Amino acid sequence: MARVLLFGRLADLAGWRERDIPAVSLADLRGRIATEDPALFDALQAPAVRTAVDQELVSLDVALGPDSEVAFLPPMSGG
Repeated sequence: MARVLLFGRLADLAGWRERDIPAVSLADLRGRIATEDPALFDALQAPAVRTAVDQELVSLDVALGPDSEVAFLPPMSGG
């Protein structure tokens, strides 16, 4: 089970910020999201959206442990 965190416009689009989703890998998790919420899946595919697993940025598929935390991070602005 992965703890999935969404931030910014991704959370607004999905209607939730934190959720537990059963998955064994990042690719599996993305597949489950694609099935449940195609609009969110499309938003996650944007090149500027970053993915962190257990607070480390990743760019490829990785295995998820039973207590993994996956965060999807949209582009941020600030000043």
